[in-house]
Amino acid sequence: MRRPRPAVRRPAPRPRRALAVGLVLLLAAGPVVLAPAPAPGTPAGQAAAPVPSAAGDRGVQLYLERCASCHGPQGQGAQRGPSLVGVGPAAVDFQLSTGRMPASTEVEQARRGEPVFSADDIAALVDHVASFGGGGPQLPRVAPGNIVAGRELFAANCAQCHGATGAGATLTNGWIAPPLYDATPTQVAEAIRVGPGLMPVFPSQLLTDAQVNDVTSYVQRLRGERPDRGGNPLGRLGPLAEGLVAWLAVLGLLVAAARWLGRRAGR
Repeated sequence: MRRPRPAVRRPAPRPRRALAVGLVLLLAAGPVVLAPAPAPGTPAGQAAAPVPSAAGDRGVQLYLERCASCHGPQGQGAQRGPSLVGVGPAAVDFQLSTGRMPASTEVEQARRGEPVFSADDIAALVDHVASFGGGGPQLPRVAPGNIVAGRELFAANCAQCHGATGAGATLTNGWIAPPLYDATPTQVAEAIRVGPGLMPVFPSQLLTDAQVNDVTSYVQRLRGERPDRGGNPLGRLGPLAEGLVAWLAVLGLLVAAARWLGRRAGR
């Protein structure tokens, strides 16, 4: 009898061939997205929370480009600017929307100007600065108020500095109370809650949200009744200053005319 032939064993596939086969299968299945590793303590089967990308955050980018050099990369403050930790969204929105920040030069009191950033960029910066923590006044929600009550509140709390007509005035040490004609209702409410410059802060214990709405409505009425309907206001110093400037101009013209006539007569 013939002995049975032993079974022939096929050689195991080479590693290179197995790797090539795996790559072909991966390419056929489409792109593969690698999920981030779950954070420590994440329950099994629960997806980890997405991690925001700081590089793609518009607020982070704008802050690092335009604000960090004065206020520090984390809002901790520096030699050229105060800390922003705890100032609150209302303070940031007020300074940016009124064009007072970012300041081109170091000044004691920044003046109102055209905003440097768009409304979307301002909102992104407000959110980023709020992430520094510390609370602070939130963005006010302004609604129409009682103009009569607002006039009484304005006369009792605001007219001493901003004037009875909201025209502004000069304070001590070169500070000014700016005119209110260009302020929006939101900016008026923000200033009441924040107290920029020498202005005192009016928290909700002193002025309720309804009273703030009354004041903002009255300031809007002042904008519509802006009392500069004739002549140049000359910094709103009044008719006496206008008359004085007019007389000085006339005297200057008379002196110039007399000198010109004297030169012609001496020829």
